[in-house]
Formats: sequence, structure tokens, C-alpha cells
Amino acid sequence: MPDPKTILRSLFDKAVEVADPMRSLHLALPPRPKERLIVVGAGKASARMAEAVEAIYGPCKGIVITRYGYARPCAGIEIVEAAHPVPDAAGMAATQRMLDLLETLGENDQVLALISGGASALMTLPAGAITLSQIQAFNAVLLASGMPIRQMNIIRKHLSLVKGGQLAAAAYPARMLSLMISDVPGDDPALIGSGPTVGDASTPGEARASLDQFGIAVPQTIQDVLAGPPHVIAPGDIRLSKVENIIYAAPSHSLKAAAELAQDQGIEVQILGDDVEGEARDVARAQAAKALKIQTGMAAGAAPVLLLSGGELTVTRTGDGIGGPNAEFALALALALEGVAGIYAIACDTDGVDGAAEVAGAVIGPDTLDKAKALSCDAAMALARNDAHGFFDMLGDQVLTGPTLTNVNDFRAILIQPPQV
Repeated sequence: MPDPKTILRSLFDKAVEVADPMRSLHLALPPRPKERLIVVGAGKASARMAEAVEAIYGPCKGIVITRYGYARPCAGIEIVEAAHPVPDAAGMAATQRMLDLLETLGENDQVLALISGGASALMTLPAGAITLSQIQAFNAVLLASGMPIRQMNIIRKHLSLVKGGQLAAAAYPARMLSLMISDVPGDDPALIGSGPTVGDASTPGEARASLDQFGIAVPQTIQDVLAGPPHVIAPGDIRLSKVENIIYAAPSHSLKAAAELAQDQGIEVQILGDDVEGEARDVARAQAAKALKIQTGMAAGAAPVLLLSGGELTVTRTGDGIGGPNAEFALALALALEGVAGIYAIACDTDGVDGAAEVAGAVIGPDTLDKAKALSCDAAMALARNDAHGFFDMLGDQVLTGPTLTNVNDFRAILIQPPQV
């Protein structure tokens, strides 16, 4: 059997490959409309999506906002780079220009919206008197709170002039086709990028309740917006009547491709779900227990077993280290497995960026804790400090991809070999 870590990396690479817009977007793209066409979008994959569109349609007019370093060459569509996960002035200015462009359209025009994960930060225009610096500070607090993405996005929608269907409303009465890459558990289009083209029935009261639940204090400007009427567009609003939303790439597709590749190598596969949520270290302990139980029941010479899962884990940041949910999952998993022979794992974000570092994630094996001890690196202390990236950097077990130009969220794989006799 090839090196287990090499197998795991090949599975991750396959998961990323099938989600590449240049390989998949054409399947959902209709013939170019004869009417005036405007292309807009935002997200970590949006520039690659725009590149894929122009590969089929030829040069198009429009504007797309992506993360710094994720731009792609386009003949007509303007690609703007901005900050993620905390928004910046470049994203804010581009969002305003996008809305201004859409508001010039008429009923005979067509809009193609390209939305992927990361759009919440990249497409930003605060409501009311909220300043950019206030929304920046607020986003940083949200990201460190451990709040589930569903609750986080409800809050973001009610503080924005573009999320929760407002982008689509700005384009009315033009027709809009929104093509999406899902990076959220359950593939709810209203959650992808905070649903700029999808109606939303949530209320400012729900946003306030989430802030109270996690004990997050906010400035008066944010309080004022959340005390007012909803900014989101209700699902039955006529301004959404000419919008079609299609998710054409999702975590389940990538997990299926990885599973098929593993099965081709004689590995039995169990998919634990593409919508796993929770605190990274808690999910790691649960999956470690499952892996140990499976290994205990395996006969000598049995086929290896692979546990696959996707979704979006969270980290409640209490330490001063550099980490992310995938690296923290891997570190907690290594601690829970305690160096047992025959179990290896990889945990990465498919966009190539895990939390606070330009690192996709990490790999572990039976030797992880021994390597750390040899380097005088305390694994338990690293976990306590939320310093998983620092830990795996020292061990040389980080997964570095650079910009993958797509985003179908977390990819986790645990490879279990039979117990040694």
C-alpha cells in the first residue's frame, strides 16, 4: 500500500479538482443570452468562475470581487481584489460600484451572478451609520466567537445593504441567474455568501438574540440598525420574482469524488456527512473514538477503512496562537488517538486557507506526538493556545496549496489500517 499520507493528500487534491470552476461551471451555464448581459459576483472562487464564463461566452461586462491573490485574467469582467475574512475599503468601494451598475438595468437585461464562499466579507456595504472600521472590528469578534455560520450570517445580513437578497433586488426588473458554489453545511443558498441573491425571512430580533447568546457587545450604530426594520428582502418580494438560484458545486460532490478514488485503491469508505458542524476539538474527539472502535473490530489483513466528512467546524478562540478549524481538528485528533499505530488523517479547507493562516490544513500519523516531543513541542499546550498552525509548522506537516480558486469548505479524511498483530 502506498504511503498513507500520500494517499490522503491525493484524496484532498481530487476533492479540490472536481470543484474547480473551469472543470464544472460549464455544466450549469446556459447559452449566452442575446440581451444585454452583466456579470457580477463575489467570493474566493468568483474570479475563477468569471474566467470560466468568459472561456465560453467570450468577453463580458461586469465586476467581480475576490480575495487578494485570487484574481484571474478576464477580457471584459473587472476583477477586484479585496480583504477576507475581515472586509476592507477596496471591497466596500467595489460593492457600491456593483450596485450602481445593476441599478441601470431594465427588464430586457440579463444578470449572471457568481457567488461562492467568502462573499460575505468581500461584498460589503454596511447599513445605517455603521462605519467600515466598526464592521471590521465586529467581523473579527464574530470569527473568534465560535458562533455557527448560520447565526453569523443572519447577523451579517441585517447589517448590510447587499446581503439577504438585496443584490438581486438592486437588479430588478432585469432577469438574474445566480450560479453558486456551496461552502455551507446543508447547501442552503441563503447562507452562501450571506445570500445576496436569495430572499430571507429572518428578523433583526434573531440577530440580536445571537449576539446576546454569545455575549457580544456592539457599538451604538449596530444597535440602531438592529433596532430598526429588516434590510433583507422577504422571499415573496416581487423584486426576487425574476431570479433563479442554482448550486452547481457542493461539498457532497467533492466527497463523492474522493470516495470513488479511495475505493479504486481497495479502501472501504464511510462518509460521515458533508454538513458536519461543531467545535473543531469536540468533533475531533468524537471521530477519534469512532476510528479507534472501527480499528478494534478489524481483522488482520482487512481492507483499510476511510472516514470522510465535510462541513464547517468552528473554533472558540481563547489563546494567542495561530490556528484554524482544520488544523485544530487535526491537532485534537492526534492527541485523542495518542499515537495508535495505523491511523492517519488529513484536515484541510478546500480554498487553501484555514483560519488565520495561508495554510490549507495539516496531516497527522502515529508519529505526530513523538515528532513533537523530539522537538520539545507540547501538543496539549499548542491546542490550549489555539496554535495548531504553529505546531504543524514546526513538525513540517502543514498542507500548503496556495490559492485553489474554489471553495467547498472543509475536507477531512481518516485512514484506518488493521491493528498490528
